Amino acid sequence: MNKELADLKKIITKITSTKQEIVDNLELINMASESELKELEKELLRIQKDIEELEITTLLNGEYDALNCYLEIHPGAGGTESCDWASMLLRMYSMFCEKNDYTCEVIEEQKGDEAGIKSATLHIQGMFAYGYLKRETGVHRLVRISPFDAGARRHTSFASVRVTPEYSNDINIEIKESDLKIDVYHSSGAGGQSVNTSNSAVRITHLPTKIVVSSQIDRSQLKNKQIAMKMLKNKLYQLEVEKKEAELARIKGIPLDTSFGSQIRNYVLEPYKMVKDTRSGYETSNANKILDGDILELLESLLKTEGERG
Repeated sequence: MNKELADLKKIITKITSTKQEIVDNLELINMASESELKELEKELLRIQKDIEELEITTLLNGEYDALNCYLEIHPGAGGTESCDWASMLLRMYSMFCEKNDYTCEVIEEQKGDEAGIKSATLHIQGMFAYGYLKRETGVHRLVRISPFDAGARRHTSFASVRVTPEYSNDINIEIKESDLKIDVYHSSGAGGQSVNTSNSAVRITHLPTKIVVSSQIDRSQLKNKQIAMKMLKNKLYQLEVEKKEAELARIKGIPLDTSFGSQIRNYVLEPYKMVKDTRSGYETSNANKILDGDILELLESLLKTEGERG
């Protein structure tokens, strides 16, 4: 409740200050000289941008949009090439968080045999983290000249992303101890002092659903187990939420595509550069900018598209 209150106060403060700026500038327009009007024009463009940002906030009205989230990345078939693509996505989301004041922690990361990653899980905290990132769930496709191909041929790689909200700790999910398979292992994170030298990393498999969660962020095995159990509760609860949404859509006769395998975005680096989202139609030739984490405009295009569809 305290977090929600703080977030709402930020929005209200932004609305109040923007409203006052509009009133002040309207008064100045009536008294301004021609040269001053040019300066006011720049100020009005800035205010317009602030209003557009506030309009985006009104689209973040889903039940769980204000929550923090977990973001998982897994490479598709293709060995080293796909593992490298998964690591590029990990970098993209990490840089997005850094550029937009989100706290981002790598809960779990498994390095690829030669390069890249076999999996990674991020815990992302900040205002509307889930609301902005939930539409990243799906398959991301990369086309490029492979740095791992001696013949310098063009390769197509796939990686899947899954985003789930961080529900409150008091969600009612019963998990039987007999349904769990718990493994401990060495961390395979970055080198140096950050690597655990003992078997403190924890992997939990929920046998009935085959859901697997892992944590290696802490040096304590107990702490990692607690983090992994929290993620498991989140995933099981999300499973129930998706079942209810699918049933409601069926009753209403609304087609609902919940397929995790649906391709949502193409990233082309060869023979030309282009990133295109298959849902909003957002397209840019500045692929490097996207891969450097500048995806806010892309995410907002998805919000607007969804808002227009009602």
